[in-house]
Amino acid sequence: QRKNPFSNDPRLAAKPVHSHRGDPTYGRPPEGSQTEQRGKDAHSHVGKEVEELCLIIRSTGEVGEDGHVSVTFGQLFETYVTISNKVVGILLRARKHGLVHFEGEMLWQGKDDDVIITLL
Repeated sequence: QRKNPFSNDPRLAAKPVHSHRGDPTYGRPPEGSQTEQRGKDAHSHVGKEVEELCLIIRSTGEVGEDGHVSVTFGQLFETYVTISNKVVGILLRARKHGLVHFEGEMLWQGKDDDVIITLL
């Protein structure tokens, strides 16, 4: 009965253990759990995709006067879409980590084909 969520007896109801804001475990899966491992695997996979995107920018782009490699979104999209359909999401992640720069919040195929993406 202690685990029965429909029990009306407050003495028998199990008290859930929740962490609170400020607690280092707040919003994190239990250590050693499968959820934690899946999160680590996903983080690693996305990191590899970001690295691959940077390599593609370096190989397809042109070096500018400032020494940085730049490519248009349209050209990058056409090249990278054969590898992964998540090019915009990976670009946003790369920008978040300070690896690339481009203007605007989001890039749209067709509309933003002339936006310059610079590898930092």
